[in-house]
Amino acid sequence: MKTNPAFDTGKKQLVPKEFLLPFVLLTSLFFAWGLANNMTDTLLAAFKRIMSMTDFQTSWIQVAFYFSYFCLALPAAILIKKTSYKTGIVAGLLLFITGALLFYPCSRTMVYGHFLVALYILAGGLSMLETASNPYVILMGPEETATRRLNLAQSFNPIGSVMGVVASKFFILSHLAHYSAAERAQMSAGQLASVQSAELSAVMGPYVGVAFILIVILGLIIFTRMPKASDGHSSLDLLPTVKRLYANKKYFYGIVTQFFYVGAQIAVWSFTIRYAMKELRVNEDDASLYYILSLALFIGARFIFTGLMKYFSPGKLLLFAAVMASLCCGLAMALHGYAGVVCLMLISFFMSLMFPTIYGLTITGLGQDTKIGGSGHIMAILGGAVITAIQGMVSDQTGVINYSYIVPLVCFLAVVVFSLYIEKQHAVTK
Repeated sequence: MKTNPAFDTGKKQLVPKEFLLPFVLLTSLFFAWGLANNMTDTLLAAFKRIMSMTDFQTSWIQVAFYFSYFCLALPAAILIKKTSYKTGIVAGLLLFITGALLFYPCSRTMVYGHFLVALYILAGGLSMLETASNPYVILMGPEETATRRLNLAQSFNPIGSVMGVVASKFFILSHLAHYSAAERAQMSAGQLASVQSAELSAVMGPYVGVAFILIVILGLIIFTRMPKASDGHSSLDLLPTVKRLYANKKYFYGIVTQFFYVGAQIAVWSFTIRYAMKELRVNEDDASLYYILSLALFIGARFIFTGLMKYFSPGKLLLFAAVMASLCCGLAMALHGYAGVVCLMLISFFMSLMFPTIYGLTITGLGQDTKIGGSGHIMAILGGAVITAIQGMVSDQTGVINYSYIVPLVCFLAVVVFSLYIEKQHAVTK
């Protein structure tokens, strides 16, 4: 992949000075979808209590969310290819805002399916934003620093994630009535409706608040002159492009690996609160603290790994992180109490560099296929729906949340295999 001549400064700068403001605006989007992603993760624990659901039933939140990512990524790439990155970003923000605002009527109807529709629309906006923003950041400077630049931008994603969980802790989870499923079953229809109405109003609040913040960001992006980035081809030849990408082994293996990685990440985080509740015998509000600590580790590690890329190849760092994440996952299955929770939190530390590194390693060098190629990684986010649902079923069948972490463990082993492949390819090209 060649950088656009407008971005070519002749120096191996991380972010050229003239593109600093657009880069900051893009980084705010990484923050925004981290906020939305991780508020959604806490909804599994919230809806389990509010509507007395099983782990598999609550996993449909992630199915709706990440299936939308899969469905909207390619249309987003086509839109960007025919117009511009800025158009894709604006369209994504509009969908994001619409989905968030729909939480208000959903809180009034109190129908689970309506919330799933709102999440589907919201996630469609996130899919468009990620499809546009990731390759845009890659192109916003010299190719030599592309993976580092993406890791830097992605470093602000988990900061948004932490804020999302904090917002959920104080505005959603802390407002849940601590009635068990059995106690709710004994209530009259009117009593239950009153309790659920208050709880669903708490669910609605943070999403509507985020929508108003996004309206401000949308205005800034619309009225800011964003640089034009080009892959050198404005025509769309979808079938030949797909054939070229499919024939590119590094790209194809990277997409498969991204599917497993995202599935592992979402599965680990989706059931972190449930794991902590079981092992430490605390409620959802208290258990969310350990989710926040996990994300804090994720943030710190993202900056650490970005710095280490000055000295170690991305492939080597990815291999190390994948091996350690696999080990921590196994320990979280075997251990109990605080030891198990600590191992579970440490998984987040080693997950931190995986998505942007897999993305950067496989998107670099695609040239005219960059925009469509980038959508493949966003479509791979479908793994978040599939793997989380599988983990939910394992949890329900075994009755032990710890055992369900065999599912992300297998996914991390797939990342290990891809890392070894990348290092072997790197050795051959030396």
